[in-house]
Amino acid sequence: MVMRTLLVRGMLAGLVAGLVAFVFARVFGEPALDGGIAFEDAMAHAAGEHDHEELVSRGVQASLGLGVAYVVYGIAVGGFVALAYAFARGRLGPLGARGAAVVVTLIGFVAAVLVPLVKYPANPPASTEDATIGNRTGFYLLFVLVSVALAVLAVVLARRLAERAGWWNAVLAATAGYLVLVLVVGSLLPTVAETPGDFPAAVLYDFRIAALGAHAVLWGVLAAVFGALVGGRSGAPSGAADRAAVG
Repeated sequence: MVMRTLLVRGMLAGLVAGLVAFVFARVFGEPALDGGIAFEDAMAHAAGEHDHEELVSRGVQASLGLGVAYVVYGIAVGGFVALAYAFARGRLGPLGARGAAVVVTLIGFVAAVLVPLVKYPANPPASTEDATIGNRTGFYLLFVLVSVALAVLAVVLARRLAERAGWWNAVLAATAGYLVLVLVVGSLLPTVAETPGDFPAAVLYDFRIAALGAHAVLWGVLAAVFGALVGGRSGAPSGAADRAAVG
């Protein structure tokens, strides 16, 4: 029952976060995306290619399509965060329900989004080669999985070190270990640098900042809403009760 309640709250928080992130992406991301599409069209015209017919109009893509994508993504992320919180609650030292929810969400953002995007940032249309999409996606997902796994190990390490060194020193040591390992893994993975030399630098910069900003908004709102839902006035189950409920 507790697990189901947490999952519902996480998905509800993800729904709200997805809607807010959609508004952000619509305002700040779409102009940069249009710049990439304009460059792509200019290259096609220069090569003598004809405009291809769109199955879905650009207007629908930038409104309904974008909104649905962010809502689905937000709900999925909210569900995963709720599951992670269910197992982490009561195992993160002195943190209460709201604090644990925020920390779990922050760790998820850093491990699953921020670190992988530093190595493989988001790119607008025409800034990379279509033939390499599969390889780039594969490397990106591999880095996400490795980063998340290392983050989980860092949390486990911090918990064990805390018994002897205290939580502050344990967190610093575990964080340093995580950063060193992801830097090593990131340096071993291949770098993808395919952006044409004449691609507008401002468009590339604005798109990447907007993409990262949309993720930050989504995860930030998720942390705030989910933390409020699990740490309300009605109280939250203790760590021992949470562990008993989730096994």
